[in-house]
Amino acid sequence: QVQLVESGGGLVQAGGSLRLSCTASGRTFSTSAMGWLRQAPGQEREFVAAINWSGNRIYYADSIKGRFTVSSDNAKNTVFLQMNSLKPEDTAVYYCAADSIFQRIISGECGIWGQGTQVTVSS
Repeated sequence: QVQLVESGGGLVQAGGSLRLSCTASGRTFSTSAMGWLRQAPGQEREFVAAINWSGNRIYYADSIKGRFTVSSDNAKNTVFLQMNSLKPEDTAVYYCAADSIFQRIISGECGIWGQGTQVTVSS
């Protein structure tokens, strides 16, 4: 089993920045891809960003391109999401996810999920 623990959410004003972290523990060798998805109140969960552990394959949702950056630290089994120029519409619960198949992070059909961390952007 793999466990994911997110941190770094909070309240920020529009235009501000936050950095989310997700640390994996357990059988991390069973996963090859990590990523972030988010769910706003009353909306479906949507893909944000995906990265493989080597960091040479990265994919972003169009809505956050140029503002968010995903990165990984293999030595610490940790994935980060640096969020800049935040907008009120970025308000959501952000979930870290992991899977053995990169495409599943994008489709949201991930096998492993974190508990989520709230990001609130005030206008």
